[in-house]
Amino acid sequence: MANPFVHVELHTKDLPKARKFYESLFGWDLKDMPMPGGHSYTMIGVGEGVGGGMMADPSVDPHWLAYVGVDDVRAKTAQAKSLGAAVLQDVMDVGEYGTMSVIRDPSGAVLALWQGKGQG
Repeated sequence: MANPFVHVELHTKDLPKARKFYESLFGWDLKDMPMPGGHSYTMIGVGEGVGGGMMADPSVDPHWLAYVGVDDVRAKTAQAKSLGAAVLQDVMDVGEYGTMSVIRDPSGAVLALWQGKGQG
C-alpha cells in the first residue's frame, strides 16, 4: 500500500481513566515516554498491526486521530491544500521521531500526515 495508516492517537481530558479503560479492555501494552516541553506521551503497543499513543489534551473534546505515513510531509501537505484541505497544524518536527501535519479534508474529516525520521 502506498500510504498506509501508521499510528492512531487518543487525545483525552482524562488520561488515567482512558489508560485504565483501554488497558483493561484490550490488554494493550502502555508505556509512558517523555516528550519535548516536559510533556508525557503514552505509547500503545498492540503486538501486530498499527499501534498508537495517548495524550492528555484539555483543550479539545476527546477524540482519536489517525496518521497516514508519507514520504514527504511538506509536499503532501501542500498537495492536500491544493485539493481543498484546510491545514489545521502546519508541518512541524516531533522531536527526534519525525515530522507531521494535520489537515481537514474537504468533507470535514481530520487526518494527520507523518514522515518518520530517515524517510524521504
